[in-house]
Amino acid sequence: MQIGVIGCGIMGKALVEGAIRAGVVVAADVIGVDPLQNSRDHFAKATGATVTSDMSALMDCEVLLLCTKPLEVQAALRAASEACAGKSMLVISIAAGITVTALEAMVSEHIRVIRAMPNTPALIGKGAAGYCLGTRATRQDGETARTLLGAVGLAVEVPERLMDAVTGLSGSGPAYVYLVIEALADGGVRVGFTRADALLLAAQTVLGAAAMVLETGEHPAVLKDKVASPGGTCIAGLAEIERHGLRSALIDAVTAATRRATELGM
Repeated sequence: MQIGVIGCGIMGKALVEGAIRAGVVVAADVIGVDPLQNSRDHFAKATGATVTSDMSALMDCEVLLLCTKPLEVQAALRAASEACAGKSMLVISIAAGITVTALEAMVSEHIRVIRAMPNTPALIGKGAAGYCLGTRATRQDGETARTLLGAVGLAVEVPERLMDAVTGLSGSGPAYVYLVIEALADGGVRVGFTRADALLLAAQTVLGAAAMVLETGEHPAVLKDKVASPGGTCIAGLAEIERHGLRSALIDAVTAATRRATELGM
């Protein structure tokens, strides 16, 4: 499978590195296109792939990963379509807020589209991504997207009406969790830990708790109840969390981010 990457920035590089690491593709079958020399150099060094500023180099690619900023999508797709005129290929776009309808209007009828939203932990192979198929995309195209996105973490197919919600939950979610880790570490410092030790303990605690949910398949409420013994320390802490409304704050954060993603979309 020959893959072209339009936009050789951080996320494009992460997706290709993950795909190569997982054996989904080899570096010799990847071409990165970016107008910026610095981006091309970093991409080539990290992946071993060929890089260029010339869109015509994508002519023989079967899959294009569109990893540009949302405002650059239309120009990038227009240039790619002109360079690959008449060529049938799959475009997987990770541009936030750009709908399938908008993407399909920017390309010829020969090009199939999938809209995706990965998140930044993809950079270390622990990402969470949602994706949806365009009207011309096939089930095989969906499997291709699942394989590529799954090479850097978890990939879940969702209906397009939930793609903005993916942005609000898993797309923005790492920032919420970083805030929780920081707050837990601040609590640790308050009760006597050094900042370094508090951060290590807080981050590992969040990592371990998340792994327990994923690996046991148990509901978080069940796992929580196993920690909170009657009259113990944990239930005292949980009571304070409920008193300050952390649960509703996180629910509102996902809702607000989803709403904003819809406002910014096209």
